[in-house]
Order: sequence, then C-alpha cells, then structure tokens
Amino acid sequence: MEYRLADRMAGARGSIIRDLLKLAGEPGMISFGGGSPAPESFPVAEIRRSAEEILMKKPAAMLQYGISEGYPPLRESLKAHLSKTEGISFEDNEVLILSGGQQCADLTAKLFVNLGGTVIVEDPSFVGCMNAFRSYGGKLLGVKMQEDGVDLEKLEVAFARPQVSFFYLIPTFQNPSGYTTSLEKRRAIYRLAIKYDVLIFEDNPYGELRFEGEHVPTIKSMDEDGRVIYAGSFSKTMAPGLRVGFLVFHKDLFNKFKIAKQGTDVHSSTLYQHVCHEFLTSPAYEKHIAASCALYREKSRLMYDEMKKCFHPAVRFSRPQGGLFQMVWFPEGTDAMPFVQEALKRKVITVPGSAFTTDPDQPSNGVRLNFSLPSQEQIVAGVRILGDLTHEMLKG
Repeated sequence: MEYRLADRMAGARGSIIRDLLKLAGEPGMISFGGGSPAPESFPVAEIRRSAEEILMKKPAAMLQYGISEGYPPLRESLKAHLSKTEGISFEDNEVLILSGGQQCADLTAKLFVNLGGTVIVEDPSFVGCMNAFRSYGGKLLGVKMQEDGVDLEKLEVAFARPQVSFFYLIPTFQNPSGYTTSLEKRRAIYRLAIKYDVLIFEDNPYGELRFEGEHVPTIKSMDEDGRVIYAGSFSKTMAPGLRVGFLVFHKDLFNKFKIAKQGTDVHSSTLYQHVCHEFLTSPAYEKHIAASCALYREKSRLMYDEMKKCFHPAVRFSRPQGGLFQMVWFPEGTDAMPFVQEALKRKVITVPGSAFTTDPDQPSNGVRLNFSLPSQEQIVAGVRILGDLTHEMLKG
C-alpha cells in the first residue's frame, strides 16, 4: 500500500553517526566516528553489585511498573548532586527522570515546538537533538559557533525572529566542536533571552568530564525566572546502556512534562534508576569520575599531539578541556566529505561536519573525531592515516 506519513516526519532524517557505527565492527576498522564513552570507564563492579543486591532485597518493586516522575531516592540524590556541583537551586525547580538524554530533547520539543516554529541551535550542533526538533515540525536556525561560544550578534538577530520555540545549546565541551562557551557569553546569552523572552534549553551531558581548565557555571545556575530547561544524563558518566537521563525545569512545568512522558514510555527503568542512585550517593562515584577524566585526558592529549605532528599545517584544531570530541577544520571553502570518504576506504571512520548543520546537504569544512572510544594504539595509527590524507588533499 501507499503509506501516508504525518507531515511532521517530512523533515526527519536518519543519523549518519548511527549508520557509521555499523561499520565500526569490521576487521581492521579504526573508529573515530561514534560518541561512545570508553568501555574501560564503565563501573561494571558497582553496577553488578547494586543490581544484584536490590534484586535480592526488592525484586518485585524493581521489576514492577514505577512512577512516571522517577524513582524518588534518585530524584532527591540528583537534586543534592546538582546543587553541589552546578549551583542549581531547587527552591523553584523540579527534576524528572527520563530514558536517556535523547528523551530530554524529545519531550522538550513535544511541549514547546509548534509546526513551523523556529528552533535556534548552535552551528554546528548535535544531530540527534536536531532530528528530534525536526520530527515535531520545528524549523532549525543555526547560529555560527566561535571558540568561546555562539556569535552573540547573530544570536540576537535570531532571537528577534517571531515564533521562536527555544534556543538549544551545549555550552560545555560541545558536540561536535568540543568548544566551551565562556562565562561572559553565558551571561550575555541569558540576558538576551530575557530581552527577547526566549526559552533556553541547556544540554550538559559532558560537564563532569572536565580534565583541564576551570569549571564554568551553567546557565541554569543563573536562571532567575524559570526560562532555562536543563538536561543531563548518566550515559557519559556511568554507562549509556542504562538509558537514564534527567531534566530540570521550573516547577510550574512539572505536570506537563510528566504527562508528556506518560504518553511516550510511562516511566524509565526502575532497576537502572536504583543503580544510578546507589552509585551517585557512593564515595566511589567521585573516584570514578576522576578516573574517567584521567583516562580521557590521556587519550585527548595523545590525539592532539599526534595531530600536531601529522596533520597538514593548513588544518586547524583546538585542544579540548573535556568531553569526548575533537573537531578538525580544513581551510574555508573546502568540502571535507571527500576526506571522510577516502578515510573510510583506508579503514578510519570520521564524521563529516555537514552532519551537524541545519542543512546537511550543504558542504562543510569540518570533521568530528572521537577520542574516548579508540585505544591509544588506534589513536596513533588512525591519526597517522588521516595526517597522510590531509597532506595528499592539500598539497600544492
């Protein structure tokens, strides 16, 4: 039969990153393409102990339906944790437990994106969330990134447009660029949002993975009028297979978000919420985060040092202070897609910058590399292959 899909799916696109992951298991393939944390960082022993213990003590409660807003002890431990680490006040805010960070984007779009409404995003930005916004009929408007955050002049022009649903940004160790928005720009973004009455959707899945530099306060910690929705996840700090994320928002939105979740999956895994609560409140959590940061510091520095040695001098890249990603930029006007395609032939997976733009059909001079997943040996071998390719592409 001829299927008549809903209009809101007209702009939906598949994720090139998910497609590339299918190739990562091929023999001899080196993958810099995914966004996965290092498997050696997973707290396997703690997860196993916590799951076994609670299944022995309360099997029925862990395997039965749970409440939509989330496992109460986890909600309380998260409030304490976010108050301590991010300076977020819960006098007027609430937290809702969701099924991974992606559901944070889906439910926020479900509540705030009308068909044809404008969703302002950083350019480049995370493809998974952009796809969620598109699926609800949102029209994406990208604002160019600078190394210290978005271009504020262009952002103000975007904020002045009619029918702005919200501004989505990843201010700390941004995906894909790895950039961190400066404190000055965070304050300016919040002031502009007040001036033009724009909602801010702040995504912070990588914030705890800082291995260099000083902590920068979240925009949510500056929020005085409930206009910042804050998303987080345990996918990068514990393990993505747990599928536990969370949203923080003004308490007036609590019932609306809860109802939106009930229409999607009723509730998130009670068992894995318990595991996250137990680990988050354990002294082992801080040690685990410190060990993860040390691991990523070593891998990031190795990739950076190898790129300095191997890449053509016309290729630029910054040194990340945290997170999982390193962005590479070819000279302006260069289409990086041939580089990505040729690298794949040489058994190295990268992601073209065009995948992270509001119009992925347009060429981009950027390429995203992930340093968390590959081994040190793979980082050295892969960067050398890519380095040779940069010289071949830019010779003369």
